[in-house]
Amino acid sequence: MKECKIIIMGFGAVGQGIARAIALKKEMISKDYGVELKVVAAADSSSSAISGDGLDENLLADIKNENGKLSAYPDYGTIMSGPDVLDAVEYDLLMEATPTNIETAEPALSLTLKAFEQGKDVVTSNKGHLALKFGEVTKAAQDNNVEFKYEASVGGAMPIINFTKETLASCGINSIIGILNGTTNYILSRMTSEGSSYDITLKESQELGIAETDPTQDVEGIDAACKTVILANSLLGIDATYSDVEVDGISNITSQAIELAKKDGYLIKLIAEVSPNQLKVSPRLVKQGSSYDVNGTLNMATIKTDLAGEVTVMGLGAGSLETASAMLTDVISILKSKY
Repeated sequence: MKECKIIIMGFGAVGQGIARAIALKKEMISKDYGVELKVVAAADSSSSAISGDGLDENLLADIKNENGKLSAYPDYGTIMSGPDVLDAVEYDLLMEATPTNIETAEPALSLTLKAFEQGKDVVTSNKGHLALKFGEVTKAAQDNNVEFKYEASVGGAMPIINFTKETLASCGINSIIGILNGTTNYILSRMTSEGSSYDITLKESQELGIAETDPTQDVEGIDAACKTVILANSLLGIDATYSDVEVDGISNITSQAIELAKKDGYLIKLIAEVSPNQLKVSPRLVKQGSSYDVNGTLNMATIKTDLAGEVTVMGLGAGSLETASAMLTDVISILKSKY
């Protein structure tokens, strides 16, 4: 039985989701693909657990939840973190789930480039290094003849990048227009159904854990703009970075504006547009009952093609296991092509 030794970098909600998803699915993967997945290291910003013989995925997640530190892992806990972990153990694939940094792209950028230089494949959920340096990162993967997958960086569990590249491979892509941020969609959906103010709805979503303590990246459209850049580069071949996107968030949307729109049969949604003429994230009016009429944390995107017309995809845009599912699908894709 072949082995694929995995390092998980970043062990917040998504990293823990990856560990639990591997625990749930490794038997199926072994049976269907003849490859045994083995997590040999997991690291957060200040601690890690490392063992070349493999770690217990559920125990990793439990310990992080209970202690907040992976250094509490029995026998194999350590205070090592960052790029040092990549040197500490033999591995085949890096699953990179550190927090998105839209200013410096770190630590994702350094970790990813180091893994490439070591000849390792990378699967990421991160948006920072892709939004700021897409061309540099993808070229580094090609130069080192390694696989680089990033389905989870756009839309969580919503299939879009692999779907468009593979299922719509015969088509030219003219544009992609959609809802790419689950937090803002939840807030706007609640404001529409409850008639509540933006401030009250934001506070509620923070209490439920849907919005971050600092919600700026979501509510100001930054997160959706990062995803716009990734789609522009990967699916439309547009050489763009974050600074090329026109961005406007939802913090100025009032319950009165939503009520006025409803009376005319419209909803207000934060819409991302990806086309050769426009890279834009902004609140827009959409028809009630249209494909853009999705609630909660759902994401959706309409892909306009030359041969297949318009194709719409939808899925949960956030969540620990949901995002991990997209990353594990990328891992399976690599196993199929390389193992």
